[in-house]
Amino acid sequence: MYRERVSGVPDAVLWWSTSPAAGSAERRVLPDGCMDVIWADGTLLVAGPDTTAHLVLDRPGARYVGLRFGPGVGPLVFGVPAYELRDRRVPLADVWPGAQARLLAERAGEAAELGGPVGVVLEEAAARRLRDAPRLVDADLVRAVVDGVRAGVPVGRIAAGAGVGERRLHRRCLEAFGYGPRTLGRILRMNRALALARGGMPFAEVAAVAGYADQAHLSREVRSLTGVTLGTLIR
Repeated sequence: MYRERVSGVPDAVLWWSTSPAAGSAERRVLPDGCMDVIWADGTLLVAGPDTTAHLVLDRPGARYVGLRFGPGVGPLVFGVPAYELRDRRVPLADVWPGAQARLLAERAGEAAELGGPVGVVLEEAAARRLRDAPRLVDADLVRAVVDGVRAGVPVGRIAAGAGVGERRLHRRCLEAFGYGPRTLGRILRMNRALALARGGMPFAEVAAVAGYADQAHLSREVRSLTGVTLGTLIR
């Protein structure tokens, strides 16, 4: 079972997931340009930005609470460039100072034992980090890149609009998103296509609306980024 809500933390979503009580379950976590802090059965983890689908084998009844940060927000919360966490799952203690990570783990554990809101504990910690942490990425540049790639603007035009060269833009994107603007654009476009398809739109129309050359191009991109077909994801 999975559910989520918009968080009080800017550009973040709070989510909960519980695995079936019987039998192990494999989940395919799709790349989305985001980073998460996750309370996973008593352990605090950081999920870096993925370039392809990440497969997770859950134990029966496993419980998760996560706070998912939109593209470019994670480095501000975790205090490290996004590329250092690309395609990785690491303990929060490997990223934050040990005392901070231990205190958050203790508070989350106490909330879980009392049946309290673990998610609120994560939100409060993230809000403090966003308020106090050094600015590792340029928020204006992040918005310009995300808006640009979502609109299909060529990278050269995005760089020119931001007043930087393409190579410098690429370096900034590695710090903010974990990968360059073209990869970010592919991932965000794939997620838009998936949302349209899940809404019942025919695949050929999805390809046209989401900006693919044709349905075959859509199919190739989805398989490249997720390892399975669009039809499999929908089912």
